[in-house]
Amino acid sequence: MARTSKAKRSSRREKQSIDATDLLVMELQQINSAESQLSRVLPRLARAADSEKLRRMLERRQEQGERILGELEAAFDELEESPGRNRNVAAEGLINDAREHIQEVEEGPALDAVLIASIQKTEHYCIGAWGTAKSLGEALEKKTTVAAMERALKEGKSYDQELTELAEQEITPALLSEETDETEEESSAGGQGTRRNAGAERRVHS
Repeated sequence: MARTSKAKRSSRREKQSIDATDLLVMELQQINSAESQLSRVLPRLARAADSEKLRRMLERRQEQGERILGELEAAFDELEESPGRNRNVAAEGLINDAREHIQEVEEGPALDAVLIASIQKTEHYCIGAWGTAKSLGEALEKKTTVAAMERALKEGKSYDQELTELAEQEITPALLSEETDETEEESSAGGQGTRRNAGAERRVHS
């Protein structure tokens, strides 16, 4: 029993002692990975969008992401650190979810609604990460980091609100209208079938 317990202890990863600067670097590396992954998938999402306004918004988000990546370089320089190679698995899951929807849902209002939901989930994650990095940067008096995260937060919150307004004012009404049209077509087709059957029955009885 003692040997087994000792083996288990030795197989565990040794925990590291980190400070506030280490935490900030980790957060920025995760943000860098998230933005890099998002920048690669956004062009595909934009091409899949049916709404012209949504397409333009996705293209604008890519431009914002490229700017954030550039500002992160300056933040890493300020910290004398590098972006690293660690992959942000949380962002990867959100982005893969959006990518799968493109393959599963036909183009139109339904896909646009799903794309908005997917992008907002990713944006909410980013807003949380930017806020954490900003707070750590303020505590450590890293002005370059703070400025970059403040700008990202301001634009991110505004972008999220614009997506909500687009969904409420254009995408959801279009989706509901499409469903109403399909229901009316089905009802019309069903009514014609009933009338044909009734005519056939009258001919038989006569």
